[in-house]
Amino acid sequence: MRFLPLLFCLAVAHAQVGVVAQKNQVDVTIDGQPYTTLYFGPDTTKPYLHPLRAASGKLVSRRFPMDNVDGESKDHPHHRGLWFSHGDVNGWDFWANEKSQKGVGKGSGVIALDKLVSAKGGKKAGEIKANFTWKDGTGKSLLAEQKTIRIEPMGKSRVIDLDIQLTALDTVKFGDTKEGVFAIRLAKALEETQTGTMRSASGAMKEKAVWGTASPWVDYTGTIEGESLGIAIFDHPKNPRHPTYWHSRAYGLFAANIFGVRDFTRDKTKNGDLELKTGEKLHFRYRVLIHPDGTEAAGISKLYESWAK
Repeated sequence: MRFLPLLFCLAVAHAQVGVVAQKNQVDVTIDGQPYTTLYFGPDTTKPYLHPLRAASGKLVSRRFPMDNVDGESKDHPHHRGLWFSHGDVNGWDFWANEKSQKGVGKGSGVIALDKLVSAKGGKKAGEIKANFTWKDGTGKSLLAEQKTIRIEPMGKSRVIDLDIQLTALDTVKFGDTKEGVFAIRLAKALEETQTGTMRSASGAMKEKAVWGTASPWVDYTGTIEGESLGIAIFDHPKNPRHPTYWHSRAYGLFAANIFGVRDFTRDKTKNGDLELKTGEKLHFRYRVLIHPDGTEAAGISKLYESWAK
């Protein structure tokens, strides 16, 4: 009987992560319970994870447009779960690129699956590797994307690590626009009009102080069904132009974007464009931490410093 507490601790520490590949998606479970799904089917204009859950099972991401839920806002149908895209690549819109949308500039592009490289579960974590191609509205391939998603339970928190490498297949210019890049649309309860508050590494709080500023991390906290929860995005120190700017809104858009310099600073003399020649690469690493309690109680600053090493 003495060993039961130890065995229980070991069981908690090594939650089983299941990863199952389907025709147009990869499903992820933790200890047999649904956690999230990566969608990439032919009707998907950009790959995305949906939904995102806390350790308790509560949803921290908005369900629309994948599901219609009473009380949820129906704005921005291109805000799907967690995604990575940009609103101006050679003038093509990979951000607002739903089939119902025209896209800005020249029109919309798509991010299409090339190959699901691997999908593996495990006692500590699950991992998905997939290759995608960014194609403009004419079907021309602009970028090759190699994406690795690693999902790991950490006690009462959940960690999603993303490693994204883009390779230019032609000369490619990322234009200066706030509409990008690494993003999550949060559940209604986390909006600042409800219980939510965003906070940056400098201690700045709420949209007016955080939006358009540069920070290595931002944490968005609130209360969902009586539980104090937060979701933080970490920008790795080796990412291009670190620390990133934040396109983080009171209505629940939570995005890191290095390209929208003119938009964020509101300075027309500045230019956030970035050009890649054929074969040149951009490498991004982000951590999403879904945690209990507020920013300070969760120790977000120290967790970031530990991860960034």
